[in-house]
Amino acid sequence: MANYRSTDWFGKRDKMGFIYRSWMKNQGMPEDMFDGRPVIGICNTWSELTPCNAHLRDIAESVRRGVLEAGGFPVEFPIMSLGETLLKPTAMLFRNLASMDTEESIRGNPIDGVVLLTGCDKTTPSTLMGAASVDLPTIVVQGGPMLNGKYKGHDIGSGTNVWTFTDDLKTGKMSYAEFTEAESCMSRSPGHCMTMGTASTMACMVEALGMSLSGGAAIPAVDSRRKRIAQLSGRRIVEMVKEDLKMSKILTRSAFENAIKVNAAVGGSSNFVIHLTAIAGRMGVELNLEDFDNLGSKMPLLVNLMPSGKYLMEDFYYAGGLPAVLKQMSGQLDMDVLTVTGQSHKQNIETAGVVYNEEVIFPFDKPVIAEAGIAVVKGNLALNGAVIKPSAATPALMQHRGRAVVFENIEDYHARVDDPNLDIDETCVMVLKCVGPVGYPGMPEVGNMTLPKKVLAKGVTDMVRISDGRMSGTAFGTVILHVSPESAIGGNLGLVQNGDMIELDVANKRLHLEVTDEELAERRKNWVAPPLASERGYVNLYVNTVLQADKGADLDFLVGGSGSEVLRDSH
Repeated sequence: MANYRSTDWFGKRDKMGFIYRSWMKNQGMPEDMFDGRPVIGICNTWSELTPCNAHLRDIAESVRRGVLEAGGFPVEFPIMSLGETLLKPTAMLFRNLASMDTEESIRGNPIDGVVLLTGCDKTTPSTLMGAASVDLPTIVVQGGPMLNGKYKGHDIGSGTNVWTFTDDLKTGKMSYAEFTEAESCMSRSPGHCMTMGTASTMACMVEALGMSLSGGAAIPAVDSRRKRIAQLSGRRIVEMVKEDLKMSKILTRSAFENAIKVNAAVGGSSNFVIHLTAIAGRMGVELNLEDFDNLGSKMPLLVNLMPSGKYLMEDFYYAGGLPAVLKQMSGQLDMDVLTVTGQSHKQNIETAGVVYNEEVIFPFDKPVIAEAGIAVVKGNLALNGAVIKPSAATPALMQHRGRAVVFENIEDYHARVDDPNLDIDETCVMVLKCVGPVGYPGMPEVGNMTLPKKVLAKGVTDMVRISDGRMSGTAFGTVILHVSPESAIGGNLGLVQNGDMIELDVANKRLHLEVTDEELAERRKNWVAPPLASERGYVNLYVNTVLQADKGADLDFLVGGSGSEVLRDSH
């Protein structure tokens, strides 16, 4: 009999072994399920309140079949599910809580290996963070994107077209009846956003890290091949347990560097920076903002998907998916890193990686954009850095100097942005305070502020916008995000006043507030910290322990891991 971690539960020949086995048998499990076979936890983020993940019950059944076929003992368990579309104030507030749920559910139970079922964007990093802190053999099965949206004969993308339709509704180009019709046309199948939003970015990140079977990131949720790869993943996790192929053997520094470069090539979300940094922190891999700039900002954009391009994830899959991107980038990546298959990326794509549509996946030497990764800017307005996604920005605004129009918080923004008396034009810089990790709390996706109605009426579609918050991966615009330190804890962003001049120079990595150090010091004397939402419970814990954006916005006491040992066996 193999001596797995679960043996300490089910292999005991005493009172406690009786209890552990007997209570599991009330589900109809026969005696031979406890004969020393690997116990595989299927960590399911299914929830009807997380629409992107509402099909994961079916995916779990496919995983279960694979586990049984390989001689494993599958046990499905739920954790807190995070849906960005419904959960208030923002799913990001609860990412770390879900990671704690994942970590303790895995560590406290008789589990030898884990399959993480993920979909909506925060469910991927949260489960990876939690699993990384335990460090058992782990494989990810992504839920997959929705089918392309179809509206009036055109493809429409989740999120991305929401922003354009909202602007059109605001300016009268679109009626409310058309607006509501587009809702059904956009979300017409199970799955997560089919643009290269954060959910699709996270799916690509997982595959680039080597944490999922090759080719799985882009398979549409309703494609039968999604269930096929789930079943194969169920088989594979059993073998991973037998090989003792833990996460720490896969998530090396080289794997993280690969993910940064691949994110640039696919036009991935700026949220990628925060999530990858947090995962690296759990694994004990040093990763900082400069790494994202140095490794990714000069990489070419190869994938022509919204919001940086034209197509959608369904098209990406048909064009060759992530294996095709990896093959195009093979000269830039460490293709010898170990993956969950037990083989390297190079071996995984040996017979794959063909590009079937060069309008969707461009050749490496003829990219969509020559330099497209996440860029990091610093200056007195962001001493610890801020980020921008150049591929989704307006080139003419990447070097800009303008007058600040300040919104003290999100309520102030909503109250005044469409006021016809607001002193603003397209040359100004919109500044939004108090939407960082502590200030909101939770760092919501409000950084891509909708432009004032009177500016939109001129036909203007973009302005420079700055905040300490985040932006949906489906969004676009010349938007500076994740300003650190944030305004609510005394960062210089909190000292900006209406009329201050701000200079943005992405090429030279500069974000500068044209106010002297002496004036900033004087303003700081009069600065009053905003009231924080920290009265009780998890929110209190979060506000008092969350790290800043440049450190991944994890809770300070969660960085690193505790391993797979249960603290105490009371039995």
